[in-house]
Amino acid sequence: MGNIKENIADINEQKANIAKKVGRNPEDVLLVAVTKTRTAEAINEAIDAGITDIGENKVQEIQDKYDMVKPVHWHMIGHLQTNKVKYIIDKVSLIHSVDSLHLAEEIDRRAEAIGRTMDILIQVNAAMEESKFGISTEETGRMIEAVLSNCKNIRVRGLMSIAPYAEDPEDIRGYFREVKELYEKYAAFKHERSDFKYLSMGMSNDFEVAIEEGSSLIRVGTAIFGERNYHSING
Repeated sequence: MGNIKENIADINEQKANIAKKVGRNPEDVLLVAVTKTRTAEAINEAIDAGITDIGENKVQEIQDKYDMVKPVHWHMIGHLQTNKVKYIIDKVSLIHSVDSLHLAEEIDRRAEAIGRTMDILIQVNAAMEESKFGISTEETGRMIEAVLSNCKNIRVRGLMSIAPYAEDPEDIRGYFREVKELYEKYAAFKHERSDFKYLSMGMSNDFEVAIEEGSSLIRVGTAIFGERNYHSING
């Protein structure tokens, strides 16, 4: 494993090669560095190496690191509790993990209070794993329509999905394909606050297959920063 700068260069090279192989523009796939448990120092090193967007799983970590990290787009990629929305509504540019109308309504309320429109993704659990959050593929359309009808301060920018872990990413290609088909279906939906741009699929172990199947945003942590140390929140 190289240093952070080398790792980012390697991932960008892989991303470019995969995209070109399937006839896509590498610039159409955004690399989001997942910074769970990482120090502000390591995050700033990644930003210096060209990272423009970072993803955090926990509200507390966004609060702890926000003032120590260089200017960057923050993404909330982990499960978000309604009572924590108020702490990040002014900090993040995209919330990936909206999985209920109740949560969307709280985001809407908090966004209205500070005079902004919040960009969100609907989290889809294509495999319906009990260990993961997200709605079923069957519920996706109803969820999007409900959010657009009830939440005037939210813009739906696409879908997010976490595939089951597999030693061989080929085993989960079908899940990525299924979510891409959903994305295509609802991207065609005409509404002033529905502007699909992001299909957030793929992590360190499966982003190659995700890009092949149409992902436009990959969430990569371990392949950039190395294995995590869970003994400290910032480690």
